Amino acid sequence: MKKIIGIVSLLVFAVSFVSCEDSDDTLGEPKLIFKFKLDPTQARLNNLGQIAAIPPGHAGQSPVFNGISSNYIEMAPLNTTLLGQGQVLYHGPETTVGGATAIDFSQAKIVGDDEVFIEIPLRYVQPGTYRWMRVSLSYQNYQISVREAGTDYTGTLASFVGYNTYIGSFNIGTHAFDVNANKLQGYWAFALNDFDYATSGQAPVGATTVPNPLWNTSPIPDGSCVVTGNFFEPLVIDDNEKKDIVVTLSLSTNKSFEWIDGNNNGKYEPSLGETVVDMGLRGMIPTYTR
Repeated sequence: MKKIIGIVSLLVFAVSFVSCEDSDDTLGEPKLIFKFKLDPTQARLNNLGQIAAIPPGHAGQSPVFNGISSNYIEMAPLNTTLLGQGQVLYHGPETTVGGATAIDFSQAKIVGDDEVFIEIPLRYVQPGTYRWMRVSLSYQNYQISVREAGTDYTGTLASFVGYNTYIGSFNIGTHAFDVNANKLQGYWAFALNDFDYATSGQAPVGATTVPNPLWNTSPIPDGSCVVTGNFFEPLVIDDNEKKDIVVTLSLSTNKSFEWIDGNNNGKYEPSLGETVVDMGLRGMIPTYTR
């Protein structure tokens, strides 16, 4: 954990222009715009960026997303560019209220599929050629199916996959969760839709998949959720851009919710002791348009 905090501390980055700059002098100027795209048909990758099947004795679902959030966005020119040494474009709010440095969930920006996450005036972006994106995903909220006594129900899962998150109080529907503490990667809370049932838990340490095809030249810290993906065509930004550049970060949700399937029926049945083991996104493909 000390390793994670040390690296994250080095990456603290003031990005007031992301959330605060709305003065008249920015109106109409070209921007670098980031959106998330959630794709259940995209390739399912492992931590090394390789195609991954569901392990024996496990099962998975491709969730239906309500929202997602990130606490860090970086563009890197080369496959040898170390984390934090590229163009850091966004570093979300953090806090020490819970003790160690943690993502401040109360200030997280949560967006839906194909919604704008941030807009950055291009005059703040260093001109250059960028081949890689690195995005630390911190929060997911989605619908999953749960079986109980032979009947399938739909519920909502709040999944905290950031390196460490301070969580105060939050709601899933009418169900309140009072946490008021730091939670390491893998904490989750769940509530059935339209039924009076709610619970929470913690995925095993190190079990969350974080695809990084650059693992041998540009590693990420253990316990983080910095997903790495490359542009098929490098993004070239010059010092005289006239138009917006929209970067779409397509994230694989292909069976991204994974559990131990005790009876091998492909149904998530927590009442039978089946436990969540992985909630990590399964790959990222960045594209851009001008």
